[in-house]
Amino acid sequence: MSPFASVSDGVRAIGHRAKRWLYIVHRWIGIASCLLFAMWFLSGLVMIYVPFPALDRSERLAGLPPIDWRLVHTPPAAALRAAVLDAPPRATALEMRGGAPVWRITPRSGEEVSISAVSGQRLGAANAAEARRTAEQFGHAGVASLTSIMRDQWTVPGSFDRHRPLWKASLAGAGGRVLYVSSTTGAVVLDTNLHERFWNWLGSVPHWLYPTVLRQDNALWRQVVMWVSGPCIVAAVTGFWIGVLRTRIGRRPFKGGRVTPYRGWMEWHHIAGLVGGLFLIAWIFSGWLSVDPGRLFASGGIDPAARNAYEDVGAAPTIDLRGLARVAAGTKQVAIRWLAGRPILVADGTTSTAVLDATTLQPFHPDETRIAAAASHLIPGTAILSVDRLTLPDAYWYEVGARPLLPVLRVRFDDPARTWVHVDPATGAILGDIDARGRLYRWLFDLLHKWDLNLLTLHRPVWDGVLWILSLLGLVISISGIRIGWMRLMRPSSRR
Repeated sequence: MSPFASVSDGVRAIGHRAKRWLYIVHRWIGIASCLLFAMWFLSGLVMIYVPFPALDRSERLAGLPPIDWRLVHTPPAAALRAAVLDAPPRATALEMRGGAPVWRITPRSGEEVSISAVSGQRLGAANAAEARRTAEQFGHAGVASLTSIMRDQWTVPGSFDRHRPLWKASLAGAGGRVLYVSSTTGAVVLDTNLHERFWNWLGSVPHWLYPTVLRQDNALWRQVVMWVSGPCIVAAVTGFWIGVLRTRIGRRPFKGGRVTPYRGWMEWHHIAGLVGGLFLIAWIFSGWLSVDPGRLFASGGIDPAARNAYEDVGAAPTIDLRGLARVAAGTKQVAIRWLAGRPILVADGTTSTAVLDATTLQPFHPDETRIAAAASHLIPGTAILSVDRLTLPDAYWYEVGARPLLPVLRVRFDDPARTWVHVDPATGAILGDIDARGRLYRWLFDLLHKWDLNLLTLHRPVWDGVLWILSLLGLVISISGIRIGWMRLMRPSSRR
């Protein structure tokens, strides 16, 4: 026998074994993964319309009562002295707490400090009576029951840790509305209702593998997500590979001119896998990336010292409280901010915002050139490449289903991370930053998992239609795979 023939036979044997293992891996991993795929696609469709419960800024402002200026006697300078901070605070704001105005002071490190704007005294934890009063004011309804909890299904994320234990206030009336009040700050931190909670048991909770017993341990939860979704990537890749191998296009077709050798459920699985296989691979891969394995896309963000230099916070401004009461009548929160050493006030109502000079109480209109000059401190040792004024959303400044805050300034730096910083030109507030890793993650996760292009999300129901079509295609793959796997498992062992 020719040595070349022997080598050829060996290669064919290896190829045959490899193909056999390809089929075996897909068959047995696919049985479990198709169950997960079906659950993920169905729950994902629910999430399009009912997101996980959260309290956004507009909802919080809508619930806050207007500031009772008759009770505001303590200026911010006195409140800061009472807070006894080692450094200028990160944020200072005046709003109502439990029926009385309070200065909320957030240090550069550590927990928020509350100073009564009535007496100037430091306030402690919120007790049951205060939590009840706060919930009734916020929800405009009586409290049917009030309990103290560490966490439940809707407060399991780590962002609530600094507020634990939480006061859970169930409001009277229809709708099953529940408010969660922080015991440390006395503020409402979450608002849920019966509709949200019901649909989230069918949406976010199964989709994110989010039961409380698992999610309360963040490290364990991340590992579970990675090791559950990882084999599903293998199932999707091997399935698409097999689908291509078993397809005859442009060469001798199967009997009757068919491109697939299969019938029935196998035919559905094969054709749907060919049409939607690449989408399925991209979707499960991006889902695996949702927990950022290995922290490949993590970014340190703007250094706190650099942020301090940008704001150049000085001594607490002297504010005419009576004058401010006239100018800001009806507002629900007044925040003190700094822009390049200049104090300003941001007065928020339910539907409007006024930006004032903290000294004169006149409307404040910051100079964008001044903002750009101050922004040079944000990434020390680098130069600003450009400052762009965005008046329309783009791929990196957007909000799914709505328009983001506009206009906005995008400051690009020439640092190794190629950082971009977004700044509100009305107040100089830093709205966010994103580096090259973050921009890559935006495409690998957000786009491939959510298909959140502005072209789609700003023209609903076009976006809904795309997600429904892709999800239904994924469900055909999944349900046919479940049926095939079930039939195989139910066969007598001798036939297997």
